[in-house]
Amino acid sequence: MRGPRLGYGGPALLDATPADPRPPRSLGPRRFIAVAGNIGAGKSTLVDFLSRQYGLRPYFEPNETNPYLKDFYGDMKAWAFHSQLYFLSAKLRLHQALANVEDAVIQDRTIYEDAEIFAENLYRQRKMSKRDYETYRGLYEAIIQELRPPTLMIYLKCGVGTLRKRIALRGRPEEQAIPRTYLVRLQALYDEWFLRYDLSETLVVDTDELDYLSDLVHRLDLFERIEAAVKGAS
Repeated sequence: MRGPRLGYGGPALLDATPADPRPPRSLGPRRFIAVAGNIGAGKSTLVDFLSRQYGLRPYFEPNETNPYLKDFYGDMKAWAFHSQLYFLSAKLRLHQALANVEDAVIQDRTIYEDAEIFAENLYRQRKMSKRDYETYRGLYEAIIQELRPPTLMIYLKCGVGTLRKRIALRGRPEEQAIPRTYLVRLQALYDEWFLRYDLSETLVVDTDELDYLSDLVHRLDLFERIEAAVKGAS
């Protein structure tokens, strides 16, 4: 089912969020909240914020180094399959870990995005051969049949201009040279994927508009809609 649209305003800092003296809100036991979105959409910020507000155990993207990256950047066509397979295996291990905990959890970027966005982009840009892509897709589709799906998928959506401002603001050296055209392609793939995603309840959060970090009304609206979407999944 499709959830309502929400929003989140600019790149505010988490430590600017007023302290909430109340105990954490609850979404219920063994809830699995997933947060998807383009580079700079605000995934990590939202995951950190919601993990504290709801007492969720956060799972961020694996920070281990992909041993194929150096080769991949030297020859993308030769190493795209190997690199994407490594990322897929890392995400699989993460999904297996969160599936085995009793706590309610929240995840920053999912295994679905690895395949539906990043591997798909490489294939469409002819950086991955059809043979390698079909092998990768076959493995991915077999894997996701065995995975615990999210209770709720939150899709953070915003304009490419906003993405670029946030990327510049957070100052990660490896992101500063990302071309605008790359972000545009990824955004189109995210939109395509989310239209056909049907594994769980969904919620679209327009991160150009709503400032849940510093505006109490916006924050309560976000809580209300997340809780309604989770209740709809029960």
